[in-house]
Amino acid sequence: MSKKTSVPSRSTITLDSVDGDLEVGRHATVKASVPQSKVTVSGTVYCEGDDVFECSLTAENLEAEDGVRVNGDLEVSQEVEVEDGSLEVSGNMSAREVDVSDFLHVSKNLSAKSVDIGGRLRVDGAVNVENVDVGGAFEGNGEVTADKMDVGGSIKIRSKTDIKRLDVGGAADVAGGRIREIDAGGSFESTSPLEFETIDVGGKVRLVGKNKGGDVDVGGSFMVEGDLEFREVEVGGTIEISGSAQGARVDVGGRIRIGGSLKLSGRLDVGGRVNAIGDVIAGDVDIGGEIDARKITADERVRVGGRIATNEGTTAHAIEIGRNGEVRGSMKAARIIIERGARVEDVYGKEILVHSGAITGSLYGERIVVDSHCRINGEVQYTGDLRVAEDTSLSNRPQKVDTLPFQV
Repeated sequence: MSKKTSVPSRSTITLDSVDGDLEVGRHATVKASVPQSKVTVSGTVYCEGDDVFECSLTAENLEAEDGVRVNGDLEVSQEVEVEDGSLEVSGNMSAREVDVSDFLHVSKNLSAKSVDIGGRLRVDGAVNVENVDVGGAFEGNGEVTADKMDVGGSIKIRSKTDIKRLDVGGAADVAGGRIREIDAGGSFESTSPLEFETIDVGGKVRLVGKNKGGDVDVGGSFMVEGDLEFREVEVGGTIEISGSAQGARVDVGGRIRIGGSLKLSGRLDVGGRVNAIGDVIAGDVDIGGEIDARKITADERVRVGGRIATNEGTTAHAIEIGRNGEVRGSMKAARIIIERGARVEDVYGKEILVHSGAITGSLYGERIVVDSHCRINGEVQYTGDLRVAEDTSLSNRPQKVDTLPFQV
């Protein structure tokens, strides 16, 4: 049978070590025989609640019905359980499993296999835990290393992270590092460079610095104050990147603004407007509204429903300008379609189709078809076939030439 040492309620006792279990009554205080030292318990410490350890404590288990405060280090080889209250540790804390119903505050470092907190968790030092489950809020001032963190409310980490999976019901605010999988119902913010594999956020995301990751799925807005490397980005609202961005695919319901260049190996699909200070390079470009860039280059197609504005032109395998669209800057492609009522500048292509009512600059192509009620404000040069409606207005007489001043 295990030995037991009892501490009466509302009493103060001085101990060195306990062979067996230690039972502490309510509102009791335990001190070490040597000041600033520790009490070692070979078994389990049972606390009725509102107890204070004016020392460090080492035990196999710690079980409490109500709140406990340890003014020192807490080292438990197995389990810490506080059924209905809080646990405060002014030093370091280590245990295999931690289960606290209300609030856990560790002033220095926390190390455990699993931590389950019903209310709030605050750690002022480093956190090294496999699994963390917090019903309310988590606040960490030191570095956080974890396999999985599940927080029902909000999370704030003021130092670097190394987390495999982060799941937050509300807002998450971290200071960079590496998080493989991020899932936040509200918002996510990283104030220093971040490495990630997936970001899935219902509201808004803000990243700072040079960031590198995989897939991003954001319901609202996505802001990067710096550069971004990624695989795929899908945003329901807006994207703002102050630097340059490079990845495979971007799909935005609203608008996108890039302070540098945007380089994609796949598709750029934007429902609204694109504004890039640098170049836009992609496999395929589909813009519902407008695109403004220094230069646009696509391996396959550029399709714009509204307006294109470039300093150095648009180049692709195929270009389609929507009805009543507008293009400022030259276009160069194997096949170019200019829909009814559009206004464009110089066009270079193998096959050029200009629908009725369009206004263009010069046309250079192998095969050119111009429908009725168009106006060509420039020269027309072709090497193959030319069909121009009789009522089309031409500034210059078309010329059939042997070669064109470009290659597609």
